[in-house]
Amino acid sequence: QVQLVESGGGLVQAGGSLRLSCAASGRTFSRDAMGWFRQAPGKERERVAASSLSGGNTYYADSVKGRFTITRDYAQNTVYLQMSSLKPEDTAVYYCAAKTTINSNPYYIRPTEYDYWGQGTQVTVSS
Repeated sequence: QVQLVESGGGLVQAGGSLRLSCAASGRTFSRDAMGWFRQAPGKERERVAASSLSGGNTYYADSVKGRFTITRDYAQNTVYLQMSSLKPEDTAVYYCAAKTTINSNPYYIRPTEYDYWGQGTQVTVSS
């Protein structure tokens, strides 16, 4: 059974940093493109960042560009989202997602494109 488990969320003051982790059990990320999404109360799930299978191509939403970084550790089978200069509007539940693919280069930004999801981790940024 495939499981993605996010961790690293919490409460942080505006301007602070957090690093989210997404670890997999039951599969290896070496076959997956990865993505991070978030959902705030009353809002739709929105894309945050994405990484191609190779890790060579990445995407960031305009709202997080220059502040968030997605990275992959293939040896540890873990994907990270480093978040800096956090703002109250970054408050949301953050989800990682995996898409099985044979294509090394594309990243994917639509939730419907992903095959597996984690349970989410809460990030709260206080002003």
